[in-house]
Amino acid sequence: MIALLRGTLIEKHPNQAIVEAGGVGYDVTIPVSTFTHLPGPGAEVRLRIHTHVREDALSLYGFLTSEEKALFEKLISVSGIGPTLAVKVLSGVAAPELIGAIIRGEIDRLVRIPGVGKKTAERMVLELRDKMPAVSGGLPEAPATAALNAVDQDVLSALLNLGCARPQAEAAVRKAKSAGATPEFEPLFRRALELVR
Repeated sequence: MIALLRGTLIEKHPNQAIVEAGGVGYDVTIPVSTFTHLPGPGAEVRLRIHTHVREDALSLYGFLTSEEKALFEKLISVSGIGPTLAVKVLSGVAAPELIGAIIRGEIDRLVRIPGVGKKTAERMVLELRDKMPAVSGGLPEAPATAALNAVDQDVLSALLNLGCARPQAEAAVRKAKSAGATPEFEPLFRRALELVR
């Protein structure tokens, strides 16, 4: 699978970039947020790629940041959201605003995104609320998460990957630290895992 594409930007449009790498021109679908930060044609560009394979097509979806790619992959994990709709969602609202709307369960905000109906918005909130990364900008999670150092963030990420809900995972990391767990990944992770409720 193609995970990264680095080459010369041949063309760019609000939903498409053509990148030449090794003499081959790759047609990459991109969200508007990536388009606005791309350099002009002829410049070197580096895109994080999600390769989507179907029986009748192999499609490339490109993003400037790994965070945006991760958000795209979370969106397509929701039943009823395919790659095309996920790109529309990322084009329709800035990533921090989207994450905040999902965390806060703002269905009314989500249905204003083109292509997102009420049922899709409800599924996004239900399936993604506890999987969203913390963002800055006044969201409830921001102040608490900002106080976590790199090891704490790794422990939090590991707990979330195991299926723990974000609020309980954050509380468990803080309790483990205040209980005197060694500030290294493995001991802190094991102690926090015991404290998750």
